Amino acid sequence: MYPSRSDPRNGNALTDEKRGTSYADAGVSLEAGAEAVARYRDAVESTSIPGVLGGIGGFGGLFALRDAGLTLDDPVLVSATDGVGTKLRLAFDLGIHRTIGQDCVAMCVNDIVVTGARPLFFLDYLATGRLDPDQAAEIVVGIAAACRESGCALIGGETAEMPGFYADGEYDVAGFCVGIAERSALLDRARVQAGDVVVGLRSSGFHSNGYSLVRRIVADAGLDLAAPFESSTLGAALLEPTRLYPAAFSALTTTGIRPKSAAHITGGGFYENLPRALPDGLGATIEAGWSVPRIITHIADLGEVEARERWSVFNMGIGMCLILAPDDAQRALSALAGAGFEALTIGSVDGTAGIRIAGID
Repeated sequence: MYPSRSDPRNGNALTDEKRGTSYADAGVSLEAGAEAVARYRDAVESTSIPGVLGGIGGFGGLFALRDAGLTLDDPVLVSATDGVGTKLRLAFDLGIHRTIGQDCVAMCVNDIVVTGARPLFFLDYLATGRLDPDQAAEIVVGIAAACRESGCALIGGETAEMPGFYADGEYDVAGFCVGIAERSALLDRARVQAGDVVVGLRSSGFHSNGYSLVRRIVADAGLDLAAPFESSTLGAALLEPTRLYPAAFSALTTTGIRPKSAAHITGGGFYENLPRALPDGLGATIEAGWSVPRIITHIADLGEVEARERWSVFNMGIGMCLILAPDDAQRALSALAGAGFEALTIGSVDGTAGIRIAGID
């Protein structure tokens, strides 16, 4: 849990004439830790939902299912963990860290909802060489905002100051999420049949995948991250946070629509992720008729990235795929639009294993 730090030397101070080596001498500031916690405490507490027991500062986060109103007949816990990857390097270069918090949450909760589960609570791990309270607060406040939007609680985390391990100003952040579902409500790819429809939910850009390639292209082309791009800058477009999809699934549930399965389009693009939502022996044909976000096409064109490689690395403008019975597709599109998600039918399931992108395969 986030520590409630105090100075261990209080009441045991050494004289100036004989002072032993301190934690501060080794590069760890207990005061900075306490200041960081003070700055994001309100943001963390604002994510509390029924079921959360206690507050930050304990050794473990507590969550009571009964208090949350979750009296399921056959509950199944679903867990996910992920990080942000080399997108962090852009955050370091630009000094912008708030969006990184949403990336961290999104990469976990989006993996939870594709199972049919509801995210319950989230924990983060932030490791840095020298703790900067402003920077840490920016990251955790972003995490808290994304948790609120996803309907889950931020019940704890760890901030590790590791001098000599990370360069000044640099850090790594990872997240851990737990969700729950009634066993009978879990999405099951075994229910998918040839003729089912693939509905795609638009992404906000690259999300948090493919940035090793993105950064290579940016470096090779000598691009200026501060250069104007659309209504902002190139750097801001590249740091656009990953879209959060839990509310999309909630909207479908409220409408009484249950996808047969779903795929979060992350690293590996369509070719690697969509098959995870299909039973063995079935495949899908994707009709690539939507407009790919300009930031993706701009970078891919600069790098002369081949078509199949683009679909193997990037989400190409679709961050989530739902597999639905044909009779449910139009109702799902209406429900998603009502919840603020741009969605469209992008393909169909067929009896030939593998993923085919029309015009490429």
